[in-house]
Amino acid sequence: MLKVDQIDVFYGAIHAVKGLSIEVAKGEIVTLVGSNGAGKSTTLRTISGLMKPKSGTIVFEDNNIAGMAAHKIVASGLCQVPEGRHVFANMTVLENLEMGAYLRSDKDGIAKDMEDVFKKFPRLLERKEQVSGTLSGGEQQMLAMGRALMSKPKLLLLDEPSMGLAPLLVKEIFHIVQEINEAGTTVLLVEQNANMALSIADKAYVLETGKIVLSGTAQELASSEAVKKAYLGG
Repeated sequence: MLKVDQIDVFYGAIHAVKGLSIEVAKGEIVTLVGSNGAGKSTTLRTISGLMKPKSGTIVFEDNNIAGMAAHKIVASGLCQVPEGRHVFANMTVLENLEMGAYLRSDKDGIAKDMEDVFKKFPRLLERKEQVSGTLSGGEQQMLAMGRALMSKPKLLLLDEPSMGLAPLLVKEIFHIVQEINEAGTTVLLVEQNANMALSIADKAYVLETGKIVLSGTAQELASSEAVKKAYLGG
């Protein structure tokens, strides 16, 4: 479904991502694991069109989307939940969700998806008229995920969904990620909580200083001594 081939990404003179290649097959949960500053978020931002690669290709469903405008990438079925959530703070929960569907015109489909989002995140239904900036961190994370789902993505990019959340909420968020995947959405996940990420993923890549240093099934990586030492507190 997604094939990133040898991309190089720079922030000014800083070579943030170096010859990176990853693949995501339809129906999978794939995770990128690595410490802070390894290039994980930069990789997602480049895939979703917020940054342009200097070289390399990003092929999504047979189209090279490298350098394509971000809104066109969303229209093609690829949507990102950004790190730090970035909900529209002055808008209500409902308005945020409606923004997620701004490229769609299928009223019945939008209504059905809105219902699905409220089923997945009952707390958003309780707070649908509330201004989003007043929600807790966990509720804002649910809203950011719900807003992305309203665009009806085929591939969902999730950037650090557990950041700053209490352990119980982290479990809940990851459980919902699995549900979203089981309902047919492919997921590419960036996450510092490597234990949680590897427990739900099919396939994983380890990034260090902008390069892939290890890849394999999530199970293989979870039991690798090098990964345990570096990322799993073992």
